[in-house]
Amino acid sequence: MTMPLLEVLGIDVAYGDVQVLHGLSLEVGEGEIVTLLGSNGAGKTTTLRAIAGLRPPRAGEIRFRGRSLAGVPAAARAELGISLVPEGRELWPQLTVRENLELGAYHRRARPGLARNLDRVMALFPRLRERRGQLAGSLSGGEQQMCAIGRALMGEPALLMLDEPSLGLAPRVVDQVMETIAGLHAAGITILLVEQNLRRALEVAQRGTVIETGRVRLAGTSAELSASPEIRSAYLGL
Repeated sequence: MTMPLLEVLGIDVAYGDVQVLHGLSLEVGEGEIVTLLGSNGAGKTTTLRAIAGLRPPRAGEIRFRGRSLAGVPAAARAELGISLVPEGRELWPQLTVRENLELGAYHRRARPGLARNLDRVMALFPRLRERRGQLAGSLSGGEQQMCAIGRALMGEPALLMLDEPSLGLAPRVVDQVMETIAGLHAAGITILLVEQNLRRALEVAQRGTVIETGRVRLAGTSAELSASPEIRSAYLGL
């Protein structure tokens, strides 16, 4: 594996008295696509929120480019190059597409490149250029997902985390989203992907980690996980 960009080392994360992650560890190497797999409630979203600084761990450590993120708030993590596309998109529905995108460049490191990155996002998603003056809340599900990914790209991320990007989308739109993810990886962005569609996730990712009830159950290359009888039976219906 390449040099780790992200290291998650034995983290425990809880919501009040309810512990969700139990000693969870994973690594994402520079230039990789790694997918985090598991059923509903396994702790996938909580893992991304912990990395983004939205749910600090009670124990363990998260490192980015070898630096501990302990005590580093979410806004500062974004400035370091960690961007999260949350489940459900979480756009500002009463703002235009362009305004939503521009808000993705709020931190100091990204502001000087706002115009350049806006052009880049509009070129990547021509539909957003057509809809740039439209309220984000009036977009289709697929268009909203494009806008959410575009907003994250405005921050010039080194690590792009995507939480269930295909959720609720038509199969044709899912194909477009997965093609976009592969294209972003080809352009040099490291990606951590949470996706319930295991078949599609393993097609686009190089490695995967399967978690169950907040613990790592399996980890390996996409080929190894696709060939695993346990994965094929429990998750792929084979």
